Amino acid sequence: MSPESPIPNVRFRAYAGAPLAEVLGRLRADEDGLSAAEAEGRLAVVGRNVPAANAATGPLRLLARQFASPLVAILIFAALVSLATRQWTDAGIVLGIVLLSAVLSFAQEWRAARAVAELESRVSPRARVRRSGVWATVPAADVVPGDRIELGAGSLVPADALVLAVNGIQVDEAVLTGETFPVAKRPGTFGDTAPLSDCESVVFAGTTIRSGSAEVLVLCTGAATELGHVASALSSDVGVTDFERGIHRFGVLISKVMVVLVGVVFVLNVVTDKPAIESLLFAIAIAVGMAPEMLPAVVTITLSSGARRMADAGVIVRRLAAIEDLGSMDVLCTDKTGTLTEGVVTLASAVDASSAPSDQVLLLALRNARLQAGFPNALDEAVIAYGKARGVAIGDVTKAGEIPYDFERKRLGIVVAEGNERHLLVKGAFARVLEVCTRVRVAEGERELDASHRRALEATAERYAKDGLRALGVASRAVEGAPAYGVDSESELVFEGFLLFADPPKADVRATLDDLARLGVRVKVITGDSRASAIHVATELGLDVEHVLSSADIAKLDGERLRLVAEKTSLFVEVDPSQKERIVLALRKSGHCVGYMGDGINDGPALHAADVGISVDSAVDVAKASADFVLLRRDLAVLRAGIEEGRRTFANTLKYVYTTTSANFGNMLSMACASAVLPFLPLLAKQVLLNNFLSDLPAMTIAGDAVDDELAERPRRWDVAEIRRFMIAFGATSSAFDLATFTFLGVIAAATPEVFRTGWFVESLLTELAIVFVVRTRGPAWKSLPSRALRWSSLGVALTAIALPYSPIAGAVGLVPLPPWILGVLLGLTAGYAIASETLKRWMWARIGPSRPRRA
Repeated sequence: MSPESPIPNVRFRAYAGAPLAEVLGRLRADEDGLSAAEAEGRLAVVGRNVPAANAATGPLRLLARQFASPLVAILIFAALVSLATRQWTDAGIVLGIVLLSAVLSFAQEWRAARAVAELESRVSPRARVRRSGVWATVPAADVVPGDRIELGAGSLVPADALVLAVNGIQVDEAVLTGETFPVAKRPGTFGDTAPLSDCESVVFAGTTIRSGSAEVLVLCTGAATELGHVASALSSDVGVTDFERGIHRFGVLISKVMVVLVGVVFVLNVVTDKPAIESLLFAIAIAVGMAPEMLPAVVTITLSSGARRMADAGVIVRRLAAIEDLGSMDVLCTDKTGTLTEGVVTLASAVDASSAPSDQVLLLALRNARLQAGFPNALDEAVIAYGKARGVAIGDVTKAGEIPYDFERKRLGIVVAEGNERHLLVKGAFARVLEVCTRVRVAEGERELDASHRRALEATAERYAKDGLRALGVASRAVEGAPAYGVDSESELVFEGFLLFADPPKADVRATLDDLARLGVRVKVITGDSRASAIHVATELGLDVEHVLSSADIAKLDGERLRLVAEKTSLFVEVDPSQKERIVLALRKSGHCVGYMGDGINDGPALHAADVGISVDSAVDVAKASADFVLLRRDLAVLRAGIEEGRRTFANTLKYVYTTTSANFGNMLSMACASAVLPFLPLLAKQVLLNNFLSDLPAMTIAGDAVDDELAERPRRWDVAEIRRFMIAFGATSSAFDLATFTFLGVIAAATPEVFRTGWFVESLLTELAIVFVVRTRGPAWKSLPSRALRWSSLGVALTAIALPYSPIAGAVGLVPLPPWILGVLLGLTAGYAIASETLKRWMWARIGPSRPRRA
């Protein structure tokens, strides 16, 4: 590599097996670090140190996505045909609606993306780097390959880096590898195929330093890091939501019906010697009349208002269409810690070997926690807080030595000096402490720890685990003064007692779980915790613990067997991060709409695989980027409100679909039939479009309509077969009354073509208004109060329909005044249609039964 060539920003394995001197040469780095100018130049070449998934979606790409719908394509095609035939007004109305819908949706999604970006900018990590021989603090995003970085306890690792020097460093890599316990790091080389967990000489971006310190050399940044690689894989294909699949299938259904109907109408009219141009315009008008052109606007307005209400409740919606999937969700997979429990470890009690509360055990544990070096973990912090709350101090002691914690021994030893005496105080995992004990302290004093005492202590620890408590052991012994103390000093200890830690369930979470159950959402817990601890919490919360699946069980199951077992399992324990995605996919294959709640990098694939991905603002960036929703607080009650909101938006969307498919299909079918037998067109093209435009005005208010509680009780999903049945049944009913209207106007009233068209224009518009109030509820229409906007807009359009034939503009649209007796009969036919539709609705819902979730 020549001095002028750019520094590579490649994944860390490119340096596998290379000695330090070679790595320094390839990165053109030395002990003094980079100069400010060199760092700035490298930053310009390799880019900012942020994962790919954090890059914002461009506005043009986001805008283009709003037009990726078969319904929008139908409307644009209809508008183009109208333009070709010089129907400027018709084309303008349709294109205006499409554009308005796209702009509204774009604005909402762009606002949501900006809100998430603002959340992510709340915490701006910084790094301590060596520049020109001087240590300085810079934004982590400005770190470049070749930088030397100093890491200490509590530091967030900003990039993948090679370890140069360490001082007892322990790194928490759970967010990347899922490993529960921190791992030790040391200088050296690594293999090109070694798993991440075995790369002891490399620290990875996104991980955290738990204790100790280190100096490292940055190998790669941004998208080239392992974190960035995961982020790129997750953001490569956003995919479509369950709701979007349903919209697509509905669009395909409408397209097929439109093509057949338009073709038949045009051919029949030409065969019956009607003017070809008029017949073509009439067929085009039917196409526009059939198309639910307000659906994109109704969906967008509904989702946008829902997103605003959810933001007020503490939920940022990153993808609008996911709101309705949230309402369709019937399975929620979530972790235990922090979601079902408080997520804060507390020391419940310090007890002796006989389980009696013991101040002596607390004092020994407090000295161990307070005097250790490094960054206290959550358990040490809990001990310190417990001692402080009880006014317990460590006394006049000094630290004389330390045997650091490691994850093979799972113990930490502190030697304290008190006067002329020295004592070794050991705290750690119960089994690992017990194995180095030969005596036990009882009320009478010390006693030999024989087999029976060991079994009794093990049984006690097992009982604590079943009670949901994590038990650590505390032991001690007197030691002689020594220049240093090692692992061999941990022998012949006296077992003093237990430290019992708890992460209690949240106070209101059981009520929330009951609410979710009533809403038809089954909660499945996926946790890395032990079986005993998970079962205890699940039992307290009333969750099913009859079927429990462990990581080992999952590993033995192939895809199909896992699908069958996961269906009846509510508790997955000791789960490996790679198995989370398998569980989600297995549940989806069973036909469920699955939500997944996670906050770590290892949750990314599962969030991506779920129908509904949910994260929190404290989550890692990759998790937030993979999620459809970001919660400002980790609370299932917020999700419950979101589910209800999703179901309301879905219910209102279906109201519009049922209205347009039943009324429009029936009217357009009647028109097609009538045009084949009448010597004139039953409606002029401009009358069809005016009728369609007026009927859509109240439809716009459906987005804010009140929703019956019954429609929000259970998950609902797109069921195109059900929509097709509605379209046929209600369309046939509409056509039957249309034929009755034709018979009355053509035979009884002997109406002229102008009166015939006017009469049917009024009747068809009134029936389209009436059907809205019938299909908007499953119960009797008169028992469900619609929104004020829907009531008044419908009344306004109804009065307009009746008054229009008598208005000054009647002639411009081909309408004439109707004799009062004809108008009275038409109003009676409309009332009869409403009664017949109400009867049909109740019969159909009785046959279909309660709403069940179905995969689109």
